[in-house]
Amino acid sequence: MNAAEMPKLPDAQPTQPKPSGGLSERDHTMLAFEKQWWKAAGSKEQAIREIFDLSSTRYYQILNELIEKPEALAVEPMLVKRLRRMRGTRLNARSRSRLGMEQR
Repeated sequence: MNAAEMPKLPDAQPTQPKPSGGLSERDHTMLAFEKQWWKAAGSKEQAIREIFDLSSTRYYQILNELIEKPEALAVEPMLVKRLRRMRGTRLNARSRSRLGMEQR
């Protein structure tokens, strides 16, 4: 997957929620984007800049807010659960590292 294969968003600003599901067009595009598999982190970071016109940091902040929405869970349950699980794993690893604990 590369940035050329993903749809361009006209604007990085949040769009108005759609009547179906309460998610904006950008929300739906972000969920579709996250369903793709990336071979290299650098190519995903570049695609984030090109498609969403956001820094990677800001993209992931918005994504973390999005996966907490019940509407996102209703639209893409497997994806949202996987993203939540991955986030939890990263947070646990970070906490263990800060506390000087070894990973099991």
